[in-house]
Amino acid sequence: MATKEGETHLSIIEQAGVGFLLSNEGEVPLSCIEGKTTCLFFSANWCRPCRNFTPRLIQLYTALKNTEKDVQIVFVSLDRDENSFLDHFKHMPWLAVPFNVDIRRRLRATFKIDRIPSLTPFAPNGMLIEEDAVKLVEDYGIDAFPFDAKRREQLRAIDEAKRQGGKIEELLGCKERDYAISKDGKKVPIVELAGKTIGLYFGAQWCPPCRAFTTTLVEAYNELRISKSGGFEIVLISMDRDEEEFKSSLEKVPWISIPYHDKTRHDLCRIFNIKGIPALVILGPDGKTLRTDGRAIISNFGATAFPFTEAKVAEAEEALKKEGEKLPHQVKDPRHEHVLKLDIARCYVCDSCKKQGRYWVFSCARCDFDLHPSCIEENQKQ
Repeated sequence: MATKEGETHLSIIEQAGVGFLLSNEGEVPLSCIEGKTTCLFFSANWCRPCRNFTPRLIQLYTALKNTEKDVQIVFVSLDRDENSFLDHFKHMPWLAVPFNVDIRRRLRATFKIDRIPSLTPFAPNGMLIEEDAVKLVEDYGIDAFPFDAKRREQLRAIDEAKRQGGKIEELLGCKERDYAISKDGKKVPIVELAGKTIGLYFGAQWCPPCRAFTTTLVEAYNELRISKSGGFEIVLISMDRDEEEFKSSLEKVPWISIPYHDKTRHDLCRIFNIKGIPALVILGPDGKTLRTDGRAIISNFGATAFPFTEAKVAEAEEALKKEGEKLPHQVKDPRHEHVLKLDIARCYVCDSCKKQGRYWVFSCARCDFDLHPSCIEENQKQ
């Protein structure tokens, strides 16, 4: 950032050669932003991330105005020509710097803008608050206001408290909602989840790995629901692209979900730093984060790893290892022409009994042929 000590947003804009600002009704004086929290918004119509971010920024700006926050946004166009600028600006409810290549070059150089969208906020006294608040707005929406370092640290502390605080109602609910929903539309009070081991499942129907993992997770879930008398629950955090996909996803599973249009879905992705799907975060009976590698645990050990503590996972791993040690390394079976070697697989279908199998399998290295160890054993007894 190339601003000098004592410079304000007004002085910087004036030094760049700006004599007035534009609204969608016409020209307005620079003084209209004096004494307000003001953000310079660098954007362009040709930029896809800008087009994705702008509706979110409009939503934030409108919400702040509705709560009587004294805030203004000034658009600095990086569009290729004035017609593109006007087409971009007509959808914005805030102000803009007049389209001028020299002016935008100076402002871009002053703030060292090397990527867009970029949102540079100033305090009501005109002093710079933050170099770029785009990520802050994407993560927290209206809660990001007034966009300063103090507020950022407050929000991060709130996230950490939710992640580790053990208060399931605060983590999964919000002021407007204290329930999750089932596939038939029933509202399930979040308080009923207290004292249970909970899996937060981040997934989507459009994602092939999610569809594959969902099958494995349903199997483990149903087994645990029977054997543990309801001590395990799963909450879907949908990453589907629209509500119809979400409804279709929920119809296929036996668990409950956060409503599709609830911002808590987005908050949970941020709180648990979800970078890819499928992902399964497991909360212990105390409501605190037990582990974030739930997908791998369920894929490797299924219901046998419940309640998913380090000790129980280690026990499940040891039991699986001992089971493999009791099996021969390879066998010759009359149902297949080649030697079958012992292997381990997360999921397969036995070519003899046609039932699904997991973990240990006797496979052909040349062909797509698999047999359950139990099918091998039965044949040898005959």
